[in-house]
Amino acid sequence: MRPDDVILGAGMTGIAVAWSSGLAVYEAEARPGGICRSYHLRPGLKTPLADPSEDGESYRFEIGGGHWIFGGDPLVLRFMNRFASMKRYQRRAVVHFPDSGLTVPYPLQYHLHHLGRDAAERALGEMRKAPDTPPRLLSAWLEQSFGPTLTSLFFGPFHEAYTAGLWTEIAPQDGLKSPVNLAMAAQGATGGVQTAGYNSSFLYPEQGLAGFAESMASSSLIHYQKMVTSIDLSTRVLQFQDGASVRFNTLISTLPLHRMLDLCRLTVDEPPDPHTSVLVLNIGAIRGACCPDSHWVYVPRSRSRFHRIGFYSNVETSFLPSRSEGRVSIYVERAFRAGSRPSLEEIAAYSNAVIEELQDWGFIGPVEVLDPSWVEVAYTWRRPESRWREKALQVLSSFDVVMVGRYGAWQFQGIADSIRDGLMAGACLRRDAAGSLSNGG
Repeated sequence: MRPDDVILGAGMTGIAVAWSSGLAVYEAEARPGGICRSYHLRPGLKTPLADPSEDGESYRFEIGGGHWIFGGDPLVLRFMNRFASMKRYQRRAVVHFPDSGLTVPYPLQYHLHHLGRDAAERALGEMRKAPDTPPRLLSAWLEQSFGPTLTSLFFGPFHEAYTAGLWTEIAPQDGLKSPVNLAMAAQGATGGVQTAGYNSSFLYPEQGLAGFAESMASSSLIHYQKMVTSIDLSTRVLQFQDGASVRFNTLISTLPLHRMLDLCRLTVDEPPDPHTSVLVLNIGAIRGACCPDSHWVYVPRSRSRFHRIGFYSNVETSFLPSRSEGRVSIYVERAFRAGSRPSLEEIAAYSNAVIEELQDWGFIGPVEVLDPSWVEVAYTWRRPESRWREKALQVLSSFDVVMVGRYGAWQFQGIADSIRDGLMAGACLRRDAAGSLSNGG
């Protein structure tokens, strides 16, 4: 009997591949969604809950912090609406400078008048003098695009924290996250501009990501708690931690690219491109007197070295317990270089420092629940002139291992684009299988 094509990983991409192909999925966790998965915490209880507490007094969080759905093809968004009702929001984001207490709407470069007339004119003049030669490094691209004033004030320290120091080693990102438009910057030097950026509006399922993921996964065959430990490409066998194994014909994987090379015992003749991990602190607390109404806050410098705070409950009050008045639910992000995971003692000390700092700012009062979660591969980066990604994808493909999704393909994209890639991969596999059968395969 011909082995089946199989899928590794029941995150958003893997579920989409399964839905459009009918193939089986093998997932390491007990539920679908990957890091885009909701869970609940009730004050007084330390154990996370998969569902809301019966009395309605639990906070809802997500494993990897808030995951909002931005962009996406109209047909993909229409597909997603099959499984959950989506609400649309207009982004409210700010840059917060703790030393001065100054808060500026995001993106900073389009709201320069908040910095004062002299600083705004100086920053705008520097942006207008930017040379046309494309820089190799993210650090050089930021200074060239935004000038020394804004780089020193925000872009430098923020990206130092956001990339865990990699910003002086990696290639520039695309312009989605840090858009450059001189006309809008000039307008923002004297007054307000319309919201801008890749996520200026976004969607979120009314019942949370867990409900959306489970609804999309409900019609697929998913084998849970199947962590793969090795992949034998000569025999085409997946070996799992529980001792089980399965043969495959084509393997569609959403696992991180470097992890798949290791599992398959493959190498390429270039050093791997880097990734960063993120420690997410999910916090439910009494709302502080100075708590912003923003969806997220970018922080260039903090004593605790976090770089962003997301406010779940400012997006949607369903993240709060039923008696929500005077409460807030947030996530705090701090990046780490790969391989530098902090110990439990270090996480506890860091958590206490974050709480103290946010209370000093007046963002939160007494904390009711706190839960740290670790995202091993949170952001992927490219080194200048690196061909590692292309070579890795090519060598895996030569053994019929197809990589899809944000981490499998090692590229920045949101939930909607990950689902799009999964649907396309699944449709191609189904078509290939139909063609094989019609030819007597």
